[in-house]
Parts: sequence; structure tokens; C-alpha cells
Amino acid sequence: MTLKVGLTCNLKKQPCTDEGMPEDFYAEFDDEETVNAIAKALRKGECEVSKIEADEEAYDKLIKLRPDIVFNIAEGLCGESRESHIPAILEMLGIPYTGSGPLTLAISLDKALTHQILSFNGVPSPSFQVFKRAKEKLDKRLSFPLVVKPLCEGSSKGIRNSSLVRDETQLKNQVSWVIKTYNQLAIVEEFLPGREFTIGLIGNDRPTVLPIVEILLDKLPESASPIYSYEAKWILDVPEKPLDIFQCPAYIPQDLERKIKQIAVKTFKVLNCRDVCRIDMRLDRNNEPRILEVNPLPGMIPNPDAHSCLPEAARAAGFTYDQLICTILWQALKRCGMQHLFRNRSLIKLL
Repeated sequence: MTLKVGLTCNLKKQPCTDEGMPEDFYAEFDDEETVNAIAKALRKGECEVSKIEADEEAYDKLIKLRPDIVFNIAEGLCGESRESHIPAILEMLGIPYTGSGPLTLAISLDKALTHQILSFNGVPSPSFQVFKRAKEKLDKRLSFPLVVKPLCEGSSKGIRNSSLVRDETQLKNQVSWVIKTYNQLAIVEEFLPGREFTIGLIGNDRPTVLPIVEILLDKLPESASPIYSYEAKWILDVPEKPLDIFQCPAYIPQDLERKIKQIAVKTFKVLNCRDVCRIDMRLDRNNEPRILEVNPLPGMIPNPDAHSCLPEAARAAGFTYDQLICTILWQALKRCGMQHLFRNRSLIKLL
């Protein structure tokens, strides 16, 4: 029996900027190169693969195809819970899928909810304030510099060079821009001045932490703010002219490495993440790691020059790209008691 795998995704498009869309509107979506690379890897695993665009027609396509399992990388079309739409549909249809469930995806996209839940569970994250309007007063617990972000976005959407603000005027201007441009609330976080890391995890009950990636912000131009902004991720660092911005494994003391990994695993478990996740951290002024964001749908761009963090960490751990994809599928199959359906065990990297 050949394992039938649906591949749910949202293909990247050109935003209609003349209709008011920000230039990064589709930044989270995947290009054809990534979708095709995932499909190719699954086919090497002897799976029958059907690509499914995660749009309004996805429900009917899933009913018609009835795959054994879905490999989900869909970001969703719109709304504050958009990443949870496809998993919610799959649960309603009784179709297993890779990755985290609807609740985890919805919470993780909301930066304020994520910070609140992590803080309640003793996981360190930045102090913050959510703004509905630019004219609201800044909480006395916060002091400049601060970082202004859209509340519910990923892939550095809405995080610009100007997002690091140093006074009230800059704060109000940036909050106003975020609310108007992205039609959502703005979150204002304390700026953590230390080194920045991203940590990939694969597994479930005892997830494996991949080698830690450090984002070398000092490699950015002097004019750039020391944050991993949209400009840094998508404009300054491109495959045609890549910056030497990643170090993996990160050069850090063993005690800091141990602490980062412990926090990553605890975060993974507190938020009920499954199969795969990438967690961003930064050191505060006391060199203590704190959670910036949790990414249960991490990017999986195959081109090493594109500096996609999870594949970068996986390569450092000895994975080929095909092994990374098939191992994620294997983890989901194992979680659902379906691992016997996967044929090509040579592409599974046991953790």
C-alpha cells in the first residue's frame, strides 16, 4: 500500500500594493521551489503526493482526495487564527496531519498570548504592551528602546528597520503605521540587547533539539537596526547576494547552550507543539535567554543560500533535506500509530 500524502500549502504571490497591500503581505507563503522540494522528498520516501492550495476550495479537495495523512505548511489566507484553518478542517474530516494543532497555531501567532502563557509557566519572555491606538499611554514598566510589531504576523512581517524606537514620537509613529498597514493591534516589547538565536526541535514526547543557530546581527550594515527585520531577512540577505549572517552551531558556553535548550523544550511542551517547531530567543542585558517568538510552522526553504533557519540547523545535525522532510512526516505518523505505512526507512533519521 502506497502512503497517500496531501501537501497543503499557500503559494507566494505578488501583493497588489496599489490596492493597499503591504509589500510583505505574502512573505509567509512558500514559493514553488520549496513546495516542489518537499513533494520531491516525500516521493523519494515512496509516498504518493498531491499538492493542495490552502484556499476556499481546499475543503472539497480534501474530501475528494482523502489522503492518509497531510504534510501541512499552509499559512492560511486571512484572520488572526489563519494558521489553524487547515488543521481545524483536517480534524473535522478525521485526516491526520503533520505539525501542531489548531489551538497551538492560533496561540503562537498571537505574540501577547504566547508571552502570557509562557510567563505563567515560568518561561522567560519580554515585557510588553498591546496598543489598540497610537495615542495610548506607555506602561510605566517599559522604557526605551522598544520594538514595535504587528500582534499576529510571522516571517518578520511588519518588523522594519524603524521598528526599534527610542522615544515617544517614534513609538507613536510606528504603532500608528502597524495598525493602519496591517489592520491589527500592535505589540510593543522591551528591546533585548543581547545575542539572538533560533532553535529547531523535532519530535514529540522527548523532542530533539537541533544545533543552535545564532543570527549574527553585527553582519548587517551599520545603518540597520540590530533586529532581524523584514529588510534583514528578505532584502539585505538574499540568495543572489547572501550575508554571512548565520553561525550554526552557535559559539556559546556550554552552560548557556544547556539553558537555551532547556527553555526551548519547556516552551515546546507548554504550548503543546508537535513534530517540528522553531523557537526564537534573545539574551537580555543580563545575558539571560528569553523567548521572542514560537514558530510551529517553520520555513523550510531548501536552498542553503536562502538562510532558512530550520534546514540550516538540520544540515548541521547531519540531515539531508529529504531526511528532514521525511523525518517530520515519520514523527507525525508515529504519533498517530501509522509509522508502519512509511516504506523508505533510509530517509528516516532516528532521533
